[in-house]
Amino acid sequence: MHPVVARVTERIVQRSADTRGAYLAGIDAMIARKPAQDRMGCANLAHAYAALPGSDKFKVTVEKAPNIGIVTAYNDMLSAHQPYQGYPAILRDEAGKLGATVQVAGGVPAMCDGVTQGTPGMELSLFSRDAIAMATAVALSHDVFDGALLLGVCDKIVPGLLIGALHYGHLPCVFVPAGPMGSGLSNKDKAKVREQYAQGLVGRDELLKAESAAYHSPGTCTFYGTANSNQMLLEAMGLHVPGAAFESPGTETREAFTRQALRTVLDIGKRGHRFTPIGKLVDERCIVNAMAALLATGGSTNHLIHWVAIARSAGILIDWSDFDELSSVVPLLARVYPNGDADVNQFQAAGGPPWILRELLAHGLMHPDVLSVNAGGIADGGQSAPAVSGDTAVLRPVSAPFSPTGGLRLLQGRLGRAVIKVSAVPEDRHIIEAPARVFDSQEALLAAFSAGEVNQDMVAVVRFQGPQANGMPELHKLTPPLAVLQNQGFKVALVTDGRMSGASGKVPAAIHVTPEALAGGPLAKVLDGDIVRVDAVAGTLDVLIDEATWAARPVAPYIAAPATGFGRELFTNFRRHAGGAEQGACTWL
Repeated sequence: MHPVVARVTERIVQRSADTRGAYLAGIDAMIARKPAQDRMGCANLAHAYAALPGSDKFKVTVEKAPNIGIVTAYNDMLSAHQPYQGYPAILRDEAGKLGATVQVAGGVPAMCDGVTQGTPGMELSLFSRDAIAMATAVALSHDVFDGALLLGVCDKIVPGLLIGALHYGHLPCVFVPAGPMGSGLSNKDKAKVREQYAQGLVGRDELLKAESAAYHSPGTCTFYGTANSNQMLLEAMGLHVPGAAFESPGTETREAFTRQALRTVLDIGKRGHRFTPIGKLVDERCIVNAMAALLATGGSTNHLIHWVAIARSAGILIDWSDFDELSSVVPLLARVYPNGDADVNQFQAAGGPPWILRELLAHGLMHPDVLSVNAGGIADGGQSAPAVSGDTAVLRPVSAPFSPTGGLRLLQGRLGRAVIKVSAVPEDRHIIEAPARVFDSQEALLAAFSAGEVNQDMVAVVRFQGPQANGMPELHKLTPPLAVLQNQGFKVALVTDGRMSGASGKVPAAIHVTPEALAGGPLAKVLDGDIVRVDAVAGTLDVLIDEATWAARPVAPYIAAPATGFGRELFTNFRRHAGGAEQGACTWL
């Protein structure tokens, strides 16, 4: 193992000793119970199996065959989840061949940030993760399952399913992806039209035409955002059938992966050949493997929140310092939009996840000795990788990476702790020092841009966007105008306690600033004209004011419209109890 990877892992193990020990003890107690058919009351079982066809009812009650629960994020509005409509029938057919039964245990909500971006509905986005985790727990609460298949792909859906499943850590679980849509209008050309629209150079009809050419059919979006980062990380954690991440919907190969998922969950069940409950599979080494895969591919910054919450669900304590230290030694091996021009289909064609896994394992940057849903372990996932990259503009080996370090940096200083994704930012923009322009909403900055009031060097401070303030919406709509200003020659950066995912692209963005402004964080003290320095080289985030003046400055009040409409009232307790971004913005702790 690389000494830094080993050191970070050991630090996490030591930090998590008490919480992980308690978690594993709880799993062992659940595993020790009798099977559901012998443990539960007859009325309970009759209710659970009432709707099964006669043959399946006989299998599960008399033969005591394995019963697998399906938790699905299917809906036919989201392109990524529409393919799941036919999966239960496929899985039921495969189970029948193997003498097992399956039941759809429940559905979880699945919202699309692409639809809600810039609307009030986006304020439900981050917290939908915890709602999905709760819905997963409700689905599995019937407690009659020998394992679970988790059907979900996108932003908050996979983290939510995984958090929920880890609270049933005694169950074997396999994730079942659905794959990306085919390549359409390139992400680079789509971004160009967005910038032209922001400048008023093209109209709404032209913008809609471009967007529709990019997002055009069933499957995940083709850029390397949170959804596709999810799939890469699940492969690195050994929670997928190897190679399943980026096979497109509707192919024979995709159906073969789906059927293999059912065979796999039976194989890792208590009556299978290698019992592997998810709570034991997801250990400290597994979490570090996911972090390494994220860094090596320039994945979504959302995972610096989500994977903290996922780890905590397994009794494992990680923080941004762990990501930062790993980033110093894990090289950037992939260039996929927004960190390059390629889409995920080109990434897959060049070698995809197997290439990444093989390279990281071969150079001691991932732990090979971990559990996996696959009998051959995660090393098997790299066996299908080509000997050389299919496209060196997309994938490179550890010996000749795009960058010797990962694409993420931890920033800390007088303005708090934040993260910045620099993998797509030109090196001459890694340090920005400029006067602050302070906004209390995304809309206020967009209005100032439209009015021509921000044609200047500036650090745009967009505050009161954290979990407690308004649910921490992504601020994607800021990317085109800030990119326009940067293209015009201005030195521009963004500092916010909100989220940007990977969409900041070439604009330096210090995001997830914690503590957030509403919690008394330092962003609430910044005024227009203050000189702010965002330094991704030194890892600092500072306001250049003398200490006495800064200490005496009051915190600005939060003046916001009531969070009513769009169901936001229902999430009041989520906002009230949300932890900070570095603590995973968890609402249940």
